[in-house]
Amino acid sequence: MNKSIVLTDKKRNMIFINIVITCIALTMLSTALTTALPAIVNDLDISVTTGQWLTSGYALSMAIVMPLTAFLITRFPTKKLYITGLVIALIGLLLCAISPNFPMMMMARILQAVGNGLLTSMAQVILLSIYPLEKRGAIMGWYGLSLSAAPVIAPTIAGLIVDKMDWPAIFYLASVIIVLSLIWSIIVFDDLLATKPQKFDSPSFVLSALAFGGVTLAIGNIGHYAFFSPQVLLLLLIGVAGTLAFIHRQLKSHQPFLELRILSNRNYALSVLGSMLLYLVMMAATMLLPLYVQSVLGKSATLSGLLVLPGSLIMAFISPFAGKLYDKVGIKPLFVFGACGMLISNLGMVFISMSTPIWVAAGYNMLRCIAIGCLMMPLVTWGTSYINPELTAHGTALLTSLRTVSGAIGTAVFVGIMTTVSQHSVSSYGSDAAIHGLNIAFLWMSGVSLLLLLMGIIFVKKDVLFGEGQLIKTEVK
Repeated sequence: MNKSIVLTDKKRNMIFINIVITCIALTMLSTALTTALPAIVNDLDISVTTGQWLTSGYALSMAIVMPLTAFLITRFPTKKLYITGLVIALIGLLLCAISPNFPMMMMARILQAVGNGLLTSMAQVILLSIYPLEKRGAIMGWYGLSLSAAPVIAPTIAGLIVDKMDWPAIFYLASVIIVLSLIWSIIVFDDLLATKPQKFDSPSFVLSALAFGGVTLAIGNIGHYAFFSPQVLLLLLIGVAGTLAFIHRQLKSHQPFLELRILSNRNYALSVLGSMLLYLVMMAATMLLPLYVQSVLGKSATLSGLLVLPGSLIMAFISPFAGKLYDKVGIKPLFVFGACGMLISNLGMVFISMSTPIWVAAGYNMLRCIAIGCLMMPLVTWGTSYINPELTAHGTALLTSLRTVSGAIGTAVFVGIMTTVSQHSVSSYGSDAAIHGLNIAFLWMSGVSLLLLLMGIIFVKKDVLFGEGQLIKTEVK
């Protein structure tokens, strides 16, 4: 933070409220179209496969823009960059609302993803910079609501809007919120983060786009194409080659585009790995539960939305509480408790059957959401507190990029496991083949959760505490 800027508690809170409202509005749009997609496909006269690009293309654009945010945050003044992100997102929202065809709407979704990616990265860096160490856990817990509960609630809200009005209303509503946020940010924001002259490294950006974009797109295509097809294997090879070239260039550079050397810090590396394992399971569960209700049980989309709603509400409650708890006890208890919750909730889904009451799955999802609330933002806060404050932008950009790719991998892999097992189990399980596929997918997700738990027990050390729970950034050997 620039030394000339003195922030009062009131101004910090005004900035925080602005950030949270903005992120809730934009984050909801990452999943809202899953419910509105049938209506959009019908109105634009496109196939469902083409329409899916409105969500997969959004995720791909997010994956590409995330590594770029570290450069932008350290190069340009905070207020101008934040307002620019809001304007880009607003243009994308308005274009989506009036789009008469697919190309225009696809371009608009890319603009939304660019704005959301920039604002999400900036939000974490700003909050970690303007609040003292002993308050970061609590404040990041509250901020975590916009990143965790909003995407889960969004499909239910979008469904109600589509039923009562039409799908453009989703984008008009979000636009109104972003306009208010834009006015608010002009009034309350300052140049909060230190900047420095830095030359834009074009080759590194191209390599990062090939790396993160190639892997994300290849994994996303697995459910639609054979593994050895160009749409999967070729893109995956491009992504892996881009990743290796990107890593080599960053490690050789004196002023890297994305500072990868921070992974040499043990605690930060553990926070990144923990976040990746969390997203691997979390995003898969988000996709599998609607499939369980609609495809396996044959129930309505509304019921699938209601199934996850209690968990979302609990997450909204637990996330700030977990943040405050992190400030008092450190990461170890939250890590172990959260990983246990993930393991139990996924194991429970292994044993459900066609005759199991649907509220049982809702109960397991509630436990999973409690676990996510205990892990998501505390992991970010913990990891970034162990790196140089000047590298916070790089730390959040790297962590966010890797967990986004991990989430895409988890969704593709575990949905693929469910589909494949179901198809090969028809002769043995008959009408129960689909639920058997779901059971096996959650069994593998339980294995990932077990790895997360073992990591928390064995490798994560207790933080040293003093006074009113304030953390000393020293690792206990």
